[in-house]
Amino acid sequence: MPVQIDANGRSAATLSIDAPAASGKPTITIANPHSASIEELTLLDGHWQAQIRAGILPGAVPIRVQFPNLPPATVQLTTIATHADSFRDGTPDYLRLDTETDRRSFRRWFTYLAEEQYFQDAANRPPEIKDCAALIRYAYREALHAHETGWAEGARLPIVPAISPVSKYQYPYTPLGAALFRIDEGPYYASDLSRAFSQFADAHTLWRYNTHLVGRDLDSAAPGDLLFYRQDAEHFHSMIYLGESQLRKDGARYVVYHTGPEGTDPGEIRRRSLVELLRFPEPEWRPLRANPNFLGVFRWNILRP
Repeated sequence: MPVQIDANGRSAATLSIDAPAASGKPTITIANPHSASIEELTLLDGHWQAQIRAGILPGAVPIRVQFPNLPPATVQLTTIATHADSFRDGTPDYLRLDTETDRRSFRRWFTYLAEEQYFQDAANRPPEIKDCAALIRYAYREALHAHETGWAEGARLPIVPAISPVSKYQYPYTPLGAALFRIDEGPYYASDLSRAFSQFADAHTLWRYNTHLVGRDLDSAAPGDLLFYRQDAEHFHSMIYLGESQLRKDGARYVVYHTGPEGTDPGEIRRRSLVELLRFPEPEWRPLRANPNFLGVFRWNILRP
């Protein structure tokens, strides 16, 4: 087994285990499952081989091997921090979801969580959801969250859907900790760990530093993409494109968004079909190429393969 591999969520090492005859199958454990994981354990020519995949948290990874009725043995793997940014968009490659399975899981969780809040009583929603960007931040963070015991209650989720979790990493177990959102321009560098990410991002910041344009019309949208609008030089608005609803199977395609507060009115979460949105009475909210307020359809940088 190599002593070191990159903490990029993709690099792998093979642990070869010599064992006495008839010693049985070993149990292999990693103290911190967010630093590495056991992908496969096979018996080949009398030797057990464990495939170990790196997580994205760098550091020492003690691996414990235990055969029945034998003393345990421990080996150590070290995962090395990586700082690549292939697209030079400010998002480190270790955050990008490399497989279609993970990208699909993220999209399904993200859209489900956002739409679920529309059907919740306002009093039962997480108090942080106060405007369009807050709804997006909530759904993004919880889609990547470690769905551990008690998570659903903390997320105020009445029903946990049968959606596979993102496997590459789980929030907040990343080199960025809880600071998921890019808040500064430029490509990613190692020094950005302490200055260029935050737990908070408004609609402008989400648009400018965390997503990329995929098109100026709705034909380019996939579930989980965002529609951005420029209201004026300082104010931006965003909507989540859901595609077909996961909660109400009627075949229509939807967006969901929070209107944001206005004066003493706290605003509300709205869910509109694309047909309704394209016919919206105020033309500045129609997602059309001809609408100068509509910036386009944007996709999360972590979904760049």
